Amino acid sequence: MYKVLTIAGSDSGGGAGIQADLKTFQERDVYGMSVITALTAQNSLGVHGIYPQSLEAISKQIDAVLSDIGADAIKTGMLFSAEIIQTTALKLKEYNVTNLVIDPVMIAKGGSTLLEKEAVESLKTDLLPLASVITPNIPEASVLLNGMEIQTIEDMEKAAMELTNYGCQGVLVKGGHMNGKDSVDVLYVDQKYYYYESKRIDTKHTHGTGCTFSACIAAELAKGKSISESVSVAKEFITSAIQHSLPLGSGIGPTNHAAYRINQSVDTHSY
Repeated sequence: MYKVLTIAGSDSGGGAGIQADLKTFQERDVYGMSVITALTAQNSLGVHGIYPQSLEAISKQIDAVLSDIGADAIKTGMLFSAEIIQTTALKLKEYNVTNLVIDPVMIAKGGSTLLEKEAVESLKTDLLPLASVITPNIPEASVLLNGMEIQTIEDMEKAAMELTNYGCQGVLVKGGHMNGKDSVDVLYVDQKYYYYESKRIDTKHTHGTGCTFSACIAAELAKGKSISESVSVAKEFITSAIQHSLPLGSGIGPTNHAAYRINQSVDTHSY
């Protein structure tokens, strides 16, 4: 049984954060574990409160999991503050963590800030150098590159390459915020580019897409797949989840974590 740990915030609405990660791990046949960095009061209409956990609580959770059960891969999501980032980075170094996926969560779908401004520098210097792959969307990549304008595939390529200067092995710049009929994600790893394309899906129900995408990458890395192979599986997984997203609540609904498995089962039984 492969084991994957998520270090992230809790989403009371169940569509993102720890909840999305654990659902994804279950769907990808890995054993999921969690370290909660912050509680959020959250639903389809937005984030109504953020309650960071103490540094001691975060450290103790990491110790409890990694000193006993261990992890074949780890992903980080919402870390919120510089202090939490620094604490997390120290613990990951202490346990010599490999297969680390960093989703540099900054802004919620509804616009709420999930990473304090002063924490961005800590993210760059303390955490990114430990990563196997980071998964910024275009606005996040722009912030990490001090406001770089990203409007084309060529810009995404340049951004991905420049982000590896922070020390991470690979960078996946996600193209969901671009215009056009297709959604293209660009991975730069080992001095090579990989492109992952899907038809753009006309839906507003995309809550938790970044969490789910990065969690699936971590699950595949835990199984021994390469970064490029892991992203390929995760692209199919998240595309299916968005295509069959759930219109729950009055605002932005979540993706459907079971869609990929259900569709595979239907395809298998159609022959």
